[in-house]
Amino acid sequence: MLERISHRGPDGEGTRSVGPAWLGHRRLAIVDVEGGSQPLAGPGGLWLVGDGHVYNHHRLREALGPDRFRTGSDHEAALHLYADEGLAAFERLWGTFAFVIAGEDGRFVAARDTLGIAPLYWARLGDTVLFASELVAFEGDWCPEVRPFPPGHAWTPDGGLTPWRPFPAGAPVLLQSRDPAEDPPAWVFDAVRDTLVRAVERALSSSVPAGVLLSGGLDSSVVTAIAARIAAERGTRIKTFAAGLEGSPDLAAARTVAEHTGTEHHEEVYTAEDAIALVPEVIGVLESFDPTLVHSAVPNHLVARLASRYVKAVLIGEGADELFAGYSHYAEHETGEALHDDLLDTIAGLHIGGLQRVDRVTGANGLEPRIPFLDLDVVELALALPPAWKLVTDERPAKWLLRRAFEGWLPDEVLWRRKEQFGEGTGMNDVLREHFGAAVGDEELERERHVVDPPLRTREELAYYRIFAERLPGISATATIGRFVEA
Repeated sequence: MLERISHRGPDGEGTRSVGPAWLGHRRLAIVDVEGGSQPLAGPGGLWLVGDGHVYNHHRLREALGPDRFRTGSDHEAALHLYADEGLAAFERLWGTFAFVIAGEDGRFVAARDTLGIAPLYWARLGDTVLFASELVAFEGDWCPEVRPFPPGHAWTPDGGLTPWRPFPAGAPVLLQSRDPAEDPPAWVFDAVRDTLVRAVERALSSSVPAGVLLSGGLDSSVVTAIAARIAAERGTRIKTFAAGLEGSPDLAAARTVAEHTGTEHHEEVYTAEDAIALVPEVIGVLESFDPTLVHSAVPNHLVARLASRYVKAVLIGEGADELFAGYSHYAEHETGEALHDDLLDTIAGLHIGGLQRVDRVTGANGLEPRIPFLDLDVVELALALPPAWKLVTDERPAKWLLRRAFEGWLPDEVLWRRKEQFGEGTGMNDVLREHFGAAVGDEELERERHVVDPPLRTREELAYYRIFAERLPGISATATIGRFVEA
């Protein structure tokens, strides 16, 4: 299992038998490059393997007592906190993480962050339970049993699954007395901007160089503008990375943003033939056959491969569409309440949708993704705002709250650019849809479409599903794969 996910951790390997458990880890060295190897040892015979980043580990170290720590790893804070507080420890962790902790006395716990940003899967056969970061780790009789580990939960052999933090799905609480048609007060835009700036600052915290995957769309452009200012204040220059077909709108927009913000910009220009040839590899990496994810994963894979030559961590603009209603189908809503419910449903499914693409593509290239828009401060603020402000009208285009908050940070032609799916802006949608749709006939689709639930929708999706089934034989697509609603 460990060998099959070696791409996730090119910087080292560690294993250990601990009581009835066996722990294995492939390391991507981001924090404490020299001393943070895993499994990490803790007090009382506890050992930890984990993925992701604990943002508040410095504060936890001070509270727990710095003299207790053996390394500078952010994950060691989780280990000591669990030793002191048990399952209650996870409520105090702020970040993106999937952890397994085992004790020589038989203790065992697995836990995953609230939004499921860090990946984790599990499967049970008899008295044995397996955990892994990717579907490809499992094989044989285990494959049909694999399921995504639920975000915001912990599991112990004795207690089973326990939710440790509720999903941030409460009703909006701010400014409910305001008429949705009136302009929000200025402090709202200040709060959105300042909260996201702090999230980017946290995301840039690492012991290794970090860059930004710059698609040229609004979300990654905002992240780039913030990161570039922070880098300039520190006397450095942030690196940005873009990929697309020659002449694609995203490449042009990314160049504009890079020039405006003064980044060190790198591009990957590819052909339609390059993209088509890459699809089988991408589906194996992506571990999904959803057309929307495949369209975006091809340029994502290429740009991540480019970035891996220069940096070890990358900031990504994922999450803004789900918080500020950026997808075109959100425009169909006429009430704030209906829109809010739709946004919550989408966010709850991110861990088997957009976040899966982000994790697999970066992981395949030895990169750690950082996602400032899904910092819990940003999530909770965005969901607390009146959802009627996010409705699309003639006067208010999609994500206008975010656009207004960053007026003056980006050129207007980028700040107010129409939303395009990443595959659309890079030129992928038409290229792949035409080629792979032609590879399957209508009769084949009708005969095979019910192999998964919900049924396959298009000839293109069937072509992708066949590749998925070949690359991941035995995995239950119905139980593990999230699929986008078509706009």
